[in-house]
Amino acid sequence: MALVANVRSAPAAAISDLRWQPTLLGCLGDTPAFDASFASARRIALDDTAWVEHVGGWVRGADGLFEHLVGIAPWEHRTVRMYDRMVEEPRLTAWYGRALADPSVPPVLHDMTMALRARFNRKFNSIGAALYRDGRDSVAWHGDRVARTLVEPVVAILSLGSERVLRMRPKGGGGATQPFRLVPGDLFVMGGETQSTWQHSVPKVANAGARISLQFRHST
Repeated sequence: MALVANVRSAPAAAISDLRWQPTLLGCLGDTPAFDASFASARRIALDDTAWVEHVGGWVRGADGLFEHLVGIAPWEHRTVRMYDRMVEEPRLTAWYGRALADPSVPPVLHDMTMALRARFNRKFNSIGAALYRDGRDSVAWHGDRVARTLVEPVVAILSLGSERVLRMRPKGGGGATQPFRLVPGDLFVMGGETQSTWQHSVPKVANAGARISLQFRHST
C-alpha cells in the first residue's frame, strides 16, 4: 500500500507539451454539458454483489472541458512511500483532500455532482483529478480508499482527453481481467461491493495521448 509522503506543485513544463487527439465529433468551442437522464447507461454485474455502470458519451463538449481543466486545475506531483522506498507517482493529481466548494472547481462539475447524487442516492461531496500525461503514466491495481463505515460506496469516474483502457479483476485473483474502453466524455461508475472485492488499474501502454480522470466520491 502506498502512503503519500510529499506533495509539490507540478512545474508548468509538465503540462505545457501534452499531446492528445480531439474527438472527430467534438469541438473545442462546444460548451460542456452532460446528460442528466443517463440515457445511454449500461449496468454490468461483475458478480452477485458488485457492479459497474458505463455511460457512453455522458458529456458533450468533452474536448473543451479537458482543455479547460488542464489549464486551471491545481496540478501536483506526489511522492509516495511504496513499501520500503520513495517513488514519484506516474501521473499528476489535483483537488485530492479538498472540499467540492473549492473555488477552483468549475461550476459544471458541481452540476454533475448533483446529477450523480440524484441517480445513485449518495451525497457526493468531493472530487479528485488525475492527469495521465502519456502512455507511461498509469495506476497500479488497487481498490479506492473509502471509509470503512460506508455501505456499498459508489465511485464515479469521468474520462476526458485521450482514450485509455481501465481493467478490473477480482481481489485476490481467481478470475478473468475485464477491460473497459473509456473514450472522451464517458462516465464509469463502480458500486455495490466493488471497492472491497474487486481491483482496477490503468496500465502503461506503448502510445497514448494525455487523459484526465475525474473521480466523484462521497464520505457518508
